[in-house]
Amino acid sequence: MKLLFRLFFLASFVFSVSCASAQIINVGNRVENKVVNRVNNKIDRGIDKGLDAVEDDITGNNHKKNESKSEKATAETNEQVNTDNATSDTEAASVAKPASPQDKPSMQTYSKYDFIPGEKVIFFDDFTETAVGDFPPDWNTNASGEVTTNNLFPGNWFKMIGYGCVLIDGGIKLPDNFTIEFDVIPHPSGADYDNFDFGFYLYGAENPKDFDEGGAIPGTGGIKMNFGSRATYSAYFDGAYTIDGIKDEAVMEVDHKYRLSFWIQKTRLRVYMDQVKIFDLPKVFPTGFVFNQMRFELGDASNPMVTNFRVAAGLPDMRSKLITEGKLVSYGIYFDVNKDVVKPESYGTLKGIADVLKENPAVRVKIVGHTDSDGADAANLDLSKRRGESVKAELVKNFGIDASRLESDGLGETKPVSPNDTPSNKAMNRRVEFIKL
Repeated sequence: MKLLFRLFFLASFVFSVSCASAQIINVGNRVENKVVNRVNNKIDRGIDKGLDAVEDDITGNNHKKNESKSEKATAETNEQVNTDNATSDTEAASVAKPASPQDKPSMQTYSKYDFIPGEKVIFFDDFTETAVGDFPPDWNTNASGEVTTNNLFPGNWFKMIGYGCVLIDGGIKLPDNFTIEFDVIPHPSGADYDNFDFGFYLYGAENPKDFDEGGAIPGTGGIKMNFGSRATYSAYFDGAYTIDGIKDEAVMEVDHKYRLSFWIQKTRLRVYMDQVKIFDLPKVFPTGFVFNQMRFELGDASNPMVTNFRVAAGLPDMRSKLITEGKLVSYGIYFDVNKDVVKPESYGTLKGIADVLKENPAVRVKIVGHTDSDGADAANLDLSKRRGESVKAELVKNFGIDASRLESDGLGETKPVSPNDTPSNKAMNRRVEFIKL
């Protein structure tokens, strides 16, 4: 009887919320999309709870106990998500050695993920050199913020708080071709978790220190992008909007980690959320326009947390560097912190290298891993060698390069290209080199 009652209740619930959803669909344009997404999320949660209860009565399983185990497993997985090419190698000594490269989990490939990070680091901040509770010195705000840690994702995170904006202190002059990347955790305060967003603006400012220059359209021109319950953009120049767009499918969930990547090539902008390209705008910027500032725009309860903020100039000419000059230095191959498993966002870089090797079948290459100086010397040396092995294994397994053409090695922290004194310089030292044999 209890089972029949629950089934009846579930059917009634689904019918009622479906009717509510149908009524909401008639609201209009952009508000419609947000509200429908919110209602659909609640419908899904309600249906799941109802089905769980019915399933428990039929099978006798304790769903909450199973759910708890699942959440624990998810939390354990989440603890390994930091990107080490943009973080310190401090705890390398604690990493256990894998049995062999063949036993490691393979990188999941993304055939449409073509993002390749810039070659020369212009600005980098992982907030490791800012004390927890302090505001990072390379940034400024008319709101508030502090460096924090959290129980889900390792590392230091810059939590932005309040209503206003956060920008790079003094601005940053950018070339024609550059990339921007950062990890972000949406962490809104208040009850309205289904309708949150934060802005990220890229623009040319007459006064890069001025928070209020231009009001809602800062500087002489640029682009405003919002992320959260959906992704949007609005480009503007000389005080007028020129083009805008929406990606309703690009939804962020609260307290999940995402990687946002931006690739600017003169007039073109490509935007990626994790390994998915969400915008590709070939003529969004005027020819010759110069960017010198970027900022986060905060609502009353946005509170995004960011880390591994990296700006780099220029794309590596892989063919020229490897074939003509004999050495390619790559900053686009990523690892989890203190791990040797290649991350999926490395796909674009590895594909580019594999294409060069396929076009030049007689060329043999040595792959050499490098770390910064954080942590023990011996541990960093071992970690760098294992990373070299992992890159070789990915090129063989996922890109079809003959293993006989590849060697691997690691030099740890012994060959720095910059002093290990700032986050940006340490990021330059964490790299993978491909040397023509």
